[in-house]
Amino acid sequence: MPSIELSTLSRPLKATTSPPRAASFVDLQPSPRTSVDEQWQPRLSASSQERIVVPEDEQQWMKGAKLFLLLSMLTLAMLMVLLDTSIIATAIPHITDEFHSLEDVGLYASIYQLANAALQPLAGRIYHRFSNKVAFLVFLVAFEIGSAICGTATTSAMLVAGRAIAGARSAGIISGGLTIAASAMRLATRVSAMGAMLGIAQVGIAIGPLLGGAFTTYTNWRWCFYINLPVGLVLAIGLFFIQVPDQSNKPTTRTLLPRLHRELDLLGFVLISGASTQLLLALSWGGVKHAWGSVSVVGLLTGAAVTALLWLLWNWSQEDDALIPLSLLRVRAVWAGSLTHWFLMVSVFCASYFLPVYFQAVHGASPMMSGVYMLASIVSQLCVVPVTGKLVERTGHIIPFAVAAAVIGCISNGLYSTLSPTTPAAQWIGYQILNGVGRGIGMPLAIVAVQAAINHADVAMGNSIVVFTQSLGTAVVLALSNMVFLEELRREIPIYAPAVDPTAVIAAGATRFRAIVPEQDLPGVLMAYSRAIGHIYYPIITISGMAIFTSLYLGGRVLSSHAQRIPSRV
Repeated sequence: MPSIELSTLSRPLKATTSPPRAASFVDLQPSPRTSVDEQWQPRLSASSQERIVVPEDEQQWMKGAKLFLLLSMLTLAMLMVLLDTSIIATAIPHITDEFHSLEDVGLYASIYQLANAALQPLAGRIYHRFSNKVAFLVFLVAFEIGSAICGTATTSAMLVAGRAIAGARSAGIISGGLTIAASAMRLATRVSAMGAMLGIAQVGIAIGPLLGGAFTTYTNWRWCFYINLPVGLVLAIGLFFIQVPDQSNKPTTRTLLPRLHRELDLLGFVLISGASTQLLLALSWGGVKHAWGSVSVVGLLTGAAVTALLWLLWNWSQEDDALIPLSLLRVRAVWAGSLTHWFLMVSVFCASYFLPVYFQAVHGASPMMSGVYMLASIVSQLCVVPVTGKLVERTGHIIPFAVAAAVIGCISNGLYSTLSPTTPAAQWIGYQILNGVGRGIGMPLAIVAVQAAINHADVAMGNSIVVFTQSLGTAVVLALSNMVFLEELRREIPIYAPAVDPTAVIAAGATRFRAIVPEQDLPGVLMAYSRAIGHIYYPIITISGMAIFTSLYLGGRVLSSHAQRIPSRV
C-alpha cells in the first residue's frame, strides 16, 4: 500500500511506493520536482509568463577557483558595507567639531540603518526580476557615490545625505550577495559557505571603530569613507568580468522598463519605507531630542501606524504581485526563519555597539584597543562556522543547531549583563568566546532554512524578507536599547555618585566624562556605566529566548534529498 509522505513545510502530499530512505546530506542531490510542479498551477501575471524557472537539479553550479573568487568578492563587498556601519563611531567627535553639529550625532549613525531597512524589500524585488550582475553592480556603484559624498562633505547636511544614499544602496549589497551565492552553489554547501561569508563580513563591525580611530588620529576622518572607493572599484571591475549566475532565466531589462512600476510595486515601496522611516525617527528622537509626548514624536508614531496599515491593505490586495508576496509569507519556514534570524542577530549588533562603550568608558580603552578586545567573539565565531556546517550537512537537520544557538545566546547575554569595573579580562574574554560560538552556530541557519523551503527562483525575495526583518527589527531594538541605556545611566549615577550631575556626564560622552568627574567620584560613575550597560542585556536575553521557540518552526529534515519546495510563484 502506498505510503504518504507529508513535508514539514506545508507542502502538497506526495504518494510514494516505498518508505523514504534515510538519505545523507553529504551527497545531496535535489530530487526532481516534476510531479509536484504538475500538481500546482500557480497564478501567473502577464509579466511573469516570460520568466522561466531553472530547476535546482538542472542548474549549472559553479565550482573550484571560480566559485571561490566569486564568494570572496561578495564577502569583501558585504564586509565593506558592515564596516561602514561602525567605522564612523570613533570619528563622530571630530566631525561634530568641524561642522559644529553636535545635534546631528544620532543622525550620522541611525540614518544609515534607517535607509538600509527602508530599501530592503525593494532590493529583493529588483533581484527577483533583474539580472543579478546588473543589479549588484548598480547597488555597488550607488554605494560608492554615497561614500564619495560623505568624504567630500562640506556641511553636516551633505554628510547626512551621503550616509542616507550609502545606507540605502547597502541594502542591495547584502541581500544581493546572499542571492548570488545561493544561485552559484548547491544547497548542500550553503551552510558552511554562507556562515563563513556572514562571519567574515561581520569582522567589519568589530574593526570599524579601530580603523575609524586610526584614520581620524593619523590622517583625516574623511578617509573613513574614501577607503570604500578603491575597494569598490576593484570589486566592480572584478564582478564585471566574472560569471555571476542568476536563480532563473529572467526577461531582458528592455522588456521590464515599460512596466517597471508594476514589476517593483513602487507604491508598496513608498508606503513601507515611509512607515519604517517614521517609526525609526520616532524611536531615535523619543526621550533624546524630543520628549515622548511631544508633537514630533507622537506625530511620527501615528504616521507610522497609519502608513503601515495602508501598506498592509495594499500588500494584501496585490497578492503575489506585492512588494512582499503573500504566498511567501504563508510558508512557515519564511516567517519563522525571518524572526529567528532577527532574534539571533540582535545579540550581534548590541554587542558590537555597547561592548566598545563598556571597554572605552569603564576600562578607559582606546577605540583601537576596544576593537582588539572584541576579536575574541569574532575568532570563536569563525572557528565554529565550518564545524556547524559539516554537522548540518551530515544530519540534514537545522532545528537542533538553531535551538542550541539561541540557548547559548541567552546564557552569554546573561553573562554580559554582569559586567562591572572589576570584571577580569579572563571573564569578559570567556563571555565573548561563548557568545561567538552561539553566533557561529546560528548565523546562517535561518537563511538556509528559508532557501530550502522555497523555489530556487524565489530565493531573492526570501532573502530580502529575512534581511528586511532583521534590519528593521535590529534598528528598532538598538534605538530602544539606547533609550534604556541613557535612562538607566541617569538613574544609576545619583545612586553610585550622588555628587555628580548625570546630565553633565552624558553630555561629555563616553570617553570624556573622566575629565569632569572628581577622582573620588569616578568609581561610582564607572559602576553606574556598567549597570546601565547591563540593563540593556535584560531584554536581549528575552529576545534570544524567543529564538528558541521560532526555531522549532524552521522545518524538520529540511535539508534532505526528499525535501520538496513550494512551486515558484512565476
